[in-house]
Amino acid sequence: MTDASAPPDAPQPAGGPGRRRSPGPGRSRWLAAGGVAVLAGVLGLALALRAGATPACAAPPRAAGPLAAPAAVPAAAPPVAAAPPVGGAVHKGKATFYDSKGAGGNCSYPSAPANRLYVALGPSEYAAGAACGGHLDVTGPKGNVRVLVMDQCPECAPGHLDLSREAFARIADPVQGVVSVSYRAVVDPPLPGPLAFRIKEGASRYWFAVLVADHGNPLRAVEVRQGDSGGWRAADRQDYNYWLVESGVGPGPFSIRVTDVYGHRVTAGGVRLTPGQVQRGTVRMYGGATAGGGRPAARSASPRPSASPSPRASSPRPSPSAAPASAGPSAPDTPVVPLAAEAPAAGCRN
Repeated sequence: MTDASAPPDAPQPAGGPGRRRSPGPGRSRWLAAGGVAVLAGVLGLALALRAGATPACAAPPRAAGPLAAPAAVPAAAPPVAAAPPVGGAVHKGKATFYDSKGAGGNCSYPSAPANRLYVALGPSEYAAGAACGGHLDVTGPKGNVRVLVMDQCPECAPGHLDLSREAFARIADPVQGVVSVSYRAVVDPPLPGPLAFRIKEGASRYWFAVLVADHGNPLRAVEVRQGDSGGWRAADRQDYNYWLVESGVGPGPFSIRVTDVYGHRVTAGGVRLTPGQVQRGTVRMYGGATAGGGRPAARSASPRPSASPSPRASSPRPSPSAAPASAGPSAPDTPVVPLAAEAPAAGCRN
């Protein structure tokens, strides 16, 4: 018996009753196209992120304009060249005072001058020992004074003089503490006597160091040779005021030629290798030899010179000496006389 509601030739669903129909070919094509579109979008986004592409919402880059010139940096002031005061030019500055407690300062003098009129200069004017032994005339509110350059004041700027208490009292009331001053180097001050030499402790034929005293003006060069003939060996100035020949000069006796900044040049002979002993001759740095040219009389005993500089001194480092100035032919070697108990007379004369 047949169902009258269905036409007799109606086709039956494939696979029999109760099964889902497979999607037709049109629907499959739609799904494939959609998948490809999604995949392409993901790949495009990944590539854009990797390449650093600018997001669509970002503002467009500005057109490059001319670069602004960098701000000018003010040039640093050139360093002050280190040199001792010379030539008599007047300088302006200020003065304070201190007490060396009797010590001879960074210039390695055995003691302060007897009149206690001395000064310490800042590094630019102390000039690694080049100012040692020179003299300054200083004028302040109350008067003027002549002082020996004996020490270094590491913290003092150019123009700052650190006087002895006694020297400061000559130009101002010590209660003031700091005063304005003017000062100038003294050219060819009166000399206290002939040149004096002191060979440093530890010196030998293989290592030579000598202190020169009573030269009046700052020194430019010291040269040494063995005996009274042969070539001169230039000594290097140390900032503690000894003149050094690192490899030595020999066993002595020596000739020592001394030149100051104004071209005065003299030679003293017969300096013996006797470390720690002061030896004084008859030759003066300028003004001629000692009257009579004889042996100087021995002076009263004084404390043995100390080899070490004042605690105020900076560490001793060599400073190359300048080439000696041409000053014409030097005087013949003049023998020096050893004075075992004498210290160099480092005082100045007013």
